[in-house]
Order: sequence, then C-alpha cells, then structure tokens
Amino acid sequence: MKILHVSAECYPAAKAGGLGDVVGALPKYLHAAGHETSVVIPKYYTRWITERRFEEVFRGAVRLNDYYVPYFVERLTGEDLGYAFYVVHIPGKFDRPGVYADPVSGNPYGDEVERYLCFQQAVIHWVMAMPHRPEILHCHDHHTGLLPFMVQHCPEYQALATTPTIFTIHNGVYHGAFSWDRMSLLPFFDGRYRGLLDWANAINPLASAIKCCWRLTTVSPTYLRELRVSSGLEWLLSNEAAKSVGIINGIDNAVWDPAGDQYLPAHFEGDVVAFKAGNRAVLQERFAIDPDLPLFTFIGRLVGEKGAEIIPSMVQQFLARGQRAAFVVLGTGMQSLHQQFEQMRYHFRGFFDAALEYNEGLAHTLYAGSDFLLMPSRVEPCGLNQMYAMRYGTIPIVRKVGGLVDTVIDIGAPGGHGLTFNHLSADDALIALHRAMEAYQDQTYFAELRERVMGVNFSWQKSAEQYLDLYRRVGMS
Repeated sequence: MKILHVSAECYPAAKAGGLGDVVGALPKYLHAAGHETSVVIPKYYTRWITERRFEEVFRGAVRLNDYYVPYFVERLTGEDLGYAFYVVHIPGKFDRPGVYADPVSGNPYGDEVERYLCFQQAVIHWVMAMPHRPEILHCHDHHTGLLPFMVQHCPEYQALATTPTIFTIHNGVYHGAFSWDRMSLLPFFDGRYRGLLDWANAINPLASAIKCCWRLTTVSPTYLRELRVSSGLEWLLSNEAAKSVGIINGIDNAVWDPAGDQYLPAHFEGDVVAFKAGNRAVLQERFAIDPDLPLFTFIGRLVGEKGAEIIPSMVQQFLARGQRAAFVVLGTGMQSLHQQFEQMRYHFRGFFDAALEYNEGLAHTLYAGSDFLLMPSRVEPCGLNQMYAMRYGTIPIVRKVGGLVDTVIDIGAPGGHGLTFNHLSADDALIALHRAMEAYQDQTYFAELRERVMGVNFSWQKSAEQYLDLYRRVGMS
C-alpha cells in the first residue's frame, strides 16, 4: 500500500506541538510494516531543514486569485528518517524561521490562508503527475482540510476523485476559517457544492474536511466524544459519526528510549534510582531547586488550553500549607505567566524555577530527572507528554480530559499508574499533589509504581495497525 501524509508539521523538520511528533513517527511504523509511506510538509526555514540536503523532484505553479505562485517539491537526500520525506518550497510563503509565528516577536504570520492554499494545491499537482500515485491521502488538521474537497469537487483535480482521503483532527480548537469574501483564492469548483465548504457563513477547512473525507479520525476516543459536544461543530461531528473513529497516538520508542536517548546525560541501565539521580544532577546545574525534594515538572505551552494559568496559585497554596517539593516549568506562552514565574523564581528560590523557552533536549532531561509530570489541561486531544514521562519512570498527574482519560489510570484503580483529578482548579489539582506526596513518601511503593509505569507500552505499533486496518477498509470500499 502506498500512503502519503500531508501535514503542516513533521518532527524533526518542523514541530510546534503534538502534530509534529505524530506525523514524524506514524509513517515510520507504517513503512516498517511493509507499506510505502511518505510525508510532505511546507519548506520552512527551520534550522533542521536549512542544514539538510534536498533534491528537486517536481515544479509547477498554482493560481491564487489573479496571479500564479511557483513552487518546487524537493526530497530529502543523504538521511533516512524511516520514510520518504518531501518539502514544498514556495518562495515568499514559507521560507521563514517559524512554523506558524515569528519566533522572535511571537506574532503569528498574517497570510495563513494564502500559504496553505498554495501548499495544498501544490501537493495535489505533484500527486497527479506521479506515475504511481498514492493509494491513500492522509491529511492532518485544518492546514490540509480543503484537500478532500478539492480532489472531489474542483474539475482541475478530478483525476484524484477516487483516491481515498483520511483526515485526522489533532486539535479541533483551530478551524482555519476565513471569509467568503476571499473565495477567489480557491481553485474553481462546482458551485453546487458550496455548502461543503461552509460553516457558520464562512469557509471552514476543518468542517469541510469532516464533510468530504472518506474517513475521519481523532487522536483519542474520548476526544472524539468531547468534540461532539463542545467543538463548535457538534452537529456535524455527530452527523458524521458513522465514518469516525478515535485512535490513540503512540510514541516513537526509538526516539524516547531511556537506554539510548541522545539528549540524556545519564541512561537507564536497569536501575531506575540511578537513572533518575544521574539526570537530576544535571538539572541541578540549570535550576535553583533543592535536590533533596521530590520534583514536579510542567512541560508545554503556557496557554489556557494547557491549564497553565492554575500553576502559580497551585504552587503557592501547596507551599503555604507546609508541604515541601520542588517545581520546574519549561515552556513559553502568555506573557502574564512569564512575569508571574519570574517573580516566583525569586520568592520561592529552592522550591520553584522556570526555563521560559522551547528546548527539546532540556525537555528530555526533565522527563528523565523528574518524579512527577503535571498536566492540568483544559483541552488535551491525546497528549504525548504523559507517555514520554511514563517511559522515563515519571508519574503523570493529569486532569481527566481527552486522551489523558484514555492513557492514565489513577493509582486508586487496579493497575493504576498515575494520578488524576476532575476540575480545572488549583484546589482540585492540590488534592492530586497531596496524594502524589503520600505515594512518594512510601519509597517501597513508589519504586514499584515507577517500575509499573515504565512497563506501560505506548509504542506506535498498535496504533499503526489500527490505521492500516482503516486504510484497507477504505481501499476496498
């Protein structure tokens, strides 16, 4: 089977969140299972991309309103990611250092509609010209959401109308919607199908993909149920339930390997305590925290979606009640939180510190050196951080939402390996923290819990099989 993944992100080339991790790992497992799998993303000017060699395999131009935009499809050479990797170079559109926003100012780019319309059409042109076309087009999030519509209802692209399209929602918060005033940016389409583009009187790529794709997936079963009641697309998702399925994301065990992770200063050699201590020692050089205290870590974007706003109150109340632990935050986001964390670093020296940056290597070391990982998410389609943490013997403390429900079993239940809480509030999270401290203080039990959590298997192999089954079924329909 020949499968092409179309995405805005793919680790290690370009990553802003979980989408990049998924698109960087799933194709590797599909390819290893014997299926010809490839990935195509825009050619950003990220450091990883600019340091690699690519060769041109196709070129053309797409119409955008009343002018044409040239593009060049290029293939990665000299390096094997475990699948064929392509980028679409569109001069003036993606040749910027950030994926969605300027990394210096943090301001989002203002031409997202034009950029991704060019990208999607360039991919379609390229696929149509292939001597052996993909049997499956797997599209990811709203950046590729118009592709299922275009191959079915744009006369120019009718040659692909019988190619099955799979669409995966990684984050349903973002729809990519834009005004009908900009319809002229689209390729010509049969006006009878205008309704397949529309949602709430706007052109909505996410809604269009849900309507037009052959099969729809979300990154966890619980998230699929949540979207049907709280996404702004409730009726549509319920109406398309028959073609929808939630498939839990996996993690790449080759990348997230405690025994061989290239980022780790100390590797796992059978002794969890020594593994933790070796990585904790390096963290002590970076963070002003008491080395004798249990370490709670938050890793991620400092935004409302991640529930980050409850962290200051949670930490302050925890310490005010006489409990003693160390807290570290790694991430960037709301400037108001940056300011609060800077103040907390001063007022709670030894108990709190933060690295307000994106740092992949430091994240790996924190997963390995911490005792607990905090995920008080407001929304969490699947979540990967909790899986990374467990792989490294770190106990997740999560809010019961989305994929966290499907991947973390509370220690109060049989086979439990994490701590959960219900409400997005500092008070509710504090109860989970107190339970975590009780578990930590019983070192015999805590050692068993660490071993248990490291034994949970979140490899992509099982999830890849579910996707392959889906591909086979649409291929036969």
